[in-house]
Amino acid sequence: MSISTFFVIFVLFSTYLVKQIADFLNLKSMTNDIPEEFNALFDKEKYAKAQKYLKINTKFSIVYSTSFLAFTIILILSGAFKCINDLSMRFVSDNLLLYTGYLTSALIFAAIVFGLFGLLKIPFSFYRVFYIEEKFGFNKMTVKVFVFDLIKTCILSIIIGAIIFGAIVSAFYFLGELAWLYAFAAIALFEIFIIFIAPVVIMPLFNKYTPLEDGELKSSIEQYAQKENFKMKGLFKMDGSKRSTKSNAFFTGFGKFRRIVLFDTLIKNHTVDELTSVLAHEMGHFKLNHIKKNMLFSFISMGFMFYIMSLFLNQEWLYNAFLMPQNHHIYNGIIFFGFLYTPISFILSVISNCFSRKHENEADAYAAKTYGKPESLINALKKLSCDNLSNLTPHKFKIFLEYSHPPVLERIKSLKFINREITKTQKPEK
Repeated sequence: MSISTFFVIFVLFSTYLVKQIADFLNLKSMTNDIPEEFNALFDKEKYAKAQKYLKINTKFSIVYSTSFLAFTIILILSGAFKCINDLSMRFVSDNLLLYTGYLTSALIFAAIVFGLFGLLKIPFSFYRVFYIEEKFGFNKMTVKVFVFDLIKTCILSIIIGAIIFGAIVSAFYFLGELAWLYAFAAIALFEIFIIFIAPVVIMPLFNKYTPLEDGELKSSIEQYAQKENFKMKGLFKMDGSKRSTKSNAFFTGFGKFRRIVLFDTLIKNHTVDELTSVLAHEMGHFKLNHIKKNMLFSFISMGFMFYIMSLFLNQEWLYNAFLMPQNHHIYNGIIFFGFLYTPISFILSVISNCFSRKHENEADAYAAKTYGKPESLINALKKLSCDNLSNLTPHKFKIFLEYSHPPVLERIKSLKFINREITKTQKPEK
């Protein structure tokens, strides 16, 4: 094994090891004592069920990540990438020096590599849905829906992946030293385009969206949105129960095309005040410019990635590390760099999560103060945690690495403080 190959495997293993340590500490932090805030919602039996759910999901995650790491190492050490590259060039009828042939070979190479990892993912996805989620009463998906989702996801991945990878390869083929900048600009614009069309083109391929019927809930949300001068295209209900009993709500789109979407399971399990407070939280993200800040961080990270990639693509040791010392091409290097970038991507995700947790606390505060009913948001968070069998006592290291939201007990504590402040201001002066 060469030094460069050892370095790549070490990088991949180091990231993997840090995540496993976080999972181990997270399991160790479990306790049989039900937090006082949840005494009314969790009995001992249900709390034990939530802990069992965490254990099984953690073990599944360990097996999943270990399998993918092992598969990646096997591909590297066996020289599979060279074989895939040779195979991709056999399908090219044009001279490889011509751009059409070059691009065709690049797309075939990427399709085979990502296809292999996609095939490995399928049995894990099936097991998670039809064993783990089924065992704990969450799954509502049929095998037919699973298969059709898989087919649609594959088709979308091929189309979008081909556009993105083709654009990157084209930039580095034609544009020289500033190729990374042009590639970044092209992909950033394409991502913005996808954000705009996703609500009306992509998302309806997987779920049915129907306008929220007239009634107390719709009136409450519209009145709050009007008070906060929040413009939106409409209120929609999504058939989340088609796949799971878990609940959620989210916003999509920008400007006047913004839509509020509620899972039908969420509407079923929560009161009007609770639902309005949840959506007030989501509106808070827009009002506080969290969406724009997150996009800015994402684009800065992407630009940084493309720049770093441009420094690596002409380094012979990168290709040597994947046992492809000869007959390699830039598109091989782009794929190889993706593996090597794993720890940097992981560090950036940790930073992003830190900002995200801060934003979630700010959105909670916004909802509590503008809607004026912190207890409603507290009750909604409690119900969501209970219904989804969430881990109530995650380890701090796990939170730091992977949590995009603060732990529910921390959010409840902050909301109760805000509630006391609101109560003080509402008391008449003597």
